[in-house]
Amino acid sequence: MKDTRSTPSGKKIGILPNLIFMSRWLQLPLYLGLILAQCVYVYHFWVELSDLIGAAMGNAASLEHILDAVAIEGALRPEKLNEQTIMLVVLALIDVVMISNLLIMVIVGGYETFVSRMNLESHPDQPEWLSHVNASVLKVKLATAIIGISSIHLLKTFINANLYDVKTLLAQTGIHITFLLSAMAIAYCDRLMSHPAVSAEPPEAH
Repeated sequence: MKDTRSTPSGKKIGILPNLIFMSRWLQLPLYLGLILAQCVYVYHFWVELSDLIGAAMGNAASLEHILDAVAIEGALRPEKLNEQTIMLVVLALIDVVMISNLLIMVIVGGYETFVSRMNLESHPDQPEWLSHVNASVLKVKLATAIIGISSIHLLKTFINANLYDVKTLLAQTGIHITFLLSAMAIAYCDRLMSHPAVSAEPPEAH
């Protein structure tokens, strides 16, 4: 039994190479699982947003949910919605959005890069970055997204800096700087691989 698939050069693809290549579809359930995770984040976002709106309108139950969500050990529990609480909730919502953006990049970019082409060239809503996405570009974009998420968490910590010890603040800052340096290193390596230095060749003798 021979496989009828062929390459553009006309050569037939063997059964084993074709089987190995088809194994990329095993990643499909993983991307479908990430879509379900995206649904969970959307639900969580609307629950937090509805609680924030309810607390702003004076709903006691919504206020309790908000305070439980942003409560920090050792902090005085406010009796009403204040600016700091609103800021913490909004930062949490932004955090959810940024993680959702990260999921979209992994789902769409990963499927396009490692599984199958989506053929979105003529689609009006095709993401600009998807037209030139590859494994290296995807890694840089993911690293950038992680830095954004880390920044949100660091800002939330600094808002309540008086409730944390110096070691915790330094550790979180160090982790954020590590993410930043890692992203810069990934981008630099990608640039080196995309634009390798051309070695100087000696002039030909006449």
